[in-house]
Amino acid sequence: MQSSLILRRALARRAYSSAAPSAGQESWLANRNAIKDHAKESADLWRKISFYVAFPAIIVTAAWVQKVEAEHAAHKAHESHDAAEAPEYAYLNKRGKPFPWGNNSLFYNSKIQKDMEA
Repeated sequence: MQSSLILRRALARRAYSSAAPSAGQESWLANRNAIKDHAKESADLWRKISFYVAFPAIIVTAAWVQKVEAEHAAHKAHESHDAAEAPEYAYLNKRGKPFPWGNNSLFYNSKIQKDMEA
């Protein structure tokens, strides 16, 4: 009889089961869900800003820079026949020791820069 009473009490306790959420837990869950909803809305807002503002602005800026650089290149080509050779100054283009890639700059452009190897 004693053992059946202990067994009934143990079953009535619902060991290892979760209790019904209290008022504090419900408010915490509501706050957590509100934070998730806010994060979702904020992410959606910044996604729209990126797609509808930032990317078009980058494309427009790239087109404008391309136009300006094309005008500049045309102007340089037009003026190139009048350009005199730059004077050699002893204090310019001094190299204490050679660079691993040679005496020219790392991004050497033969159309614009003077060849230091020659």
